[in-house]
Amino acid sequence: MREINSEKIEWQEGLWKYFRMERFISTLETSQIYFASANQFSDPFEGAVAVQMDAAPVDPRYAEMEWGEKAFFELKRLTKISCWHRAAYESDAMWKLYAGEHKGIAICTTPERMRAAFGPFRLRADYGIEDLWAGPVDYVDLTQIRMRGAGMLDRFFFKHRAFESEREFRLAISLRMAEEFGVVVPADGILVDVDLRVLIERIVLGSTTSEEEREIVTRHVEKAGLGGLLRQSSLLGLPRYV
Repeated sequence: MREINSEKIEWQEGLWKYFRMERFISTLETSQIYFASANQFSDPFEGAVAVQMDAAPVDPRYAEMEWGEKAFFELKRLTKISCWHRAAYESDAMWKLYAGEHKGIAICTTPERMRAAFGPFRLRADYGIEDLWAGPVDYVDLTQIRMRGAGMLDRFFFKHRAFESEREFRLAISLRMAEEFGVVVPADGILVDVDLRVLIERIVLGSTTSEEEREIVTRHVEKAGLGGLLRQSSLLGLPRYV
């Protein structure tokens, strides 16, 4: 695992990933983490180096995306990313955003655990191992700044400041060179092998999971040899007023 920004990773920092239940169970069964293509994200500014606020109407002669812009748009398809939330505690907002109103599962880890847990990734058995890059996302006011000289991969490790509440830590694999060498790159995401026993520090059940759902998750977690890591959400605690 390589650092995208040297000396920016806090190796013992707490990281969270929130799953819907079916994705979590699939992760347990395959021992693989899904890396989405950057063009699958809902953020329209993903990979942008600036946000223009005073854009004039497009001249119809230039309505088609210019070559340079089109190349960077294609770059999103070739960049596969796994997003994690940097926090010491669980987040109500992240449960709502990524785990179906607290019905999902969260796993906790650290960058140090990630470094030890992720296996090498190859698109094809006869093609080389791809670099796995890691680092926290920097949040920038792209309405005021143009990130000149941003590299092909670096641009996916900064985001528009409006998304700062996400506090992202990212893992990324660039498949640009693989495609140039004729290897077929999936249009959407890829699955990357990981040793879950090394990766996971604890597993947290969402607060609105039903008893039946908890039993299903418990069976899968125990089958994966991770039963001792299962915890209840702190949002299930009993509020006291006196």
